[in-house]
Amino acid sequence: MANYLSPQEITDYTSEGGVNKVNRSAVLVLAMAILAGVYIALGGFASSVAAHGIANKGVAKLVTGAVFPIGLMFVVINGADLFTGNCLIVISTLEKKTTWAGFVKNLVIVLFGNFIGAVLMAALVANSGILDMSDGAFGAYMMKTAASKVNLEFTQALCLAIICNIYVCAGIWMIYAAKDITGKILAGFFSIFAFAISGAEHIVANMFYVPVALFAKSNEYLELAHVTSDQISWSKFFINNAIPVTIGNIIGGLFIGGMYFLIYKKLTKPSK
Repeated sequence: MANYLSPQEITDYTSEGGVNKVNRSAVLVLAMAILAGVYIALGGFASSVAAHGIANKGVAKLVTGAVFPIGLMFVVINGADLFTGNCLIVISTLEKKTTWAGFVKNLVIVLFGNFIGAVLMAALVANSGILDMSDGAFGAYMMKTAASKVNLEFTQALCLAIICNIYVCAGIWMIYAAKDITGKILAGFFSIFAFAISGAEHIVANMFYVPVALFAKSNEYLELAHVTSDQISWSKFFINNAIPVTIGNIIGGLFIGGMYFLIYKKLTKPSK
């Protein structure tokens, strides 16, 4: 007996999972979403600490990619609801096992819960004193990271977000295939490793990266980062990043979910 699911079985599994996710109470969904926000922030925090002192951008991204996947491992193995992954509920919706209203309601609650969890972690990190690491270089690194994200053009942010959730949902698809913890870790690690290296935009990760810079914004960090105060703001975060990245993440997730629905629910005839 195979210790992994076939693509057809993954599609069925994801569809049933979508039904379960939509049918839970709003309070339960919110609680699970807050946890996911915390977990992804932990991955972003640890990977930023690991990479902040590396001058070579390629090597820095490699190190980020090696550490960041812990966030998704927490989500998948410990159990939590992540906005990007929940876009795969679209399969059960296209099968008419869940409604579009239920799908959208789930995504809205999960996005809000992810925001609470990620911003909570951002506040803790910003007030922990750890940004003074390396004579303030870590704080400067977070300022640069936030500034680069909130000053993207709409089309750039949208495209990077679509790419992001193609990576993430394809990775979650592989995680669903594995029947044991080792298989799930390996499947999740390499897909999120590639995503983190790519520089694509993940809305929940950004809910940590940008707020931590906003909470800790100081002249010392800004000067070290060669960033001005007006380059990082809540309005720029919501308008230039959160809106296009959320839309792009949804598109990327719908692409993966929609394609597998088409392939295994419409074009593939079940064997008799």
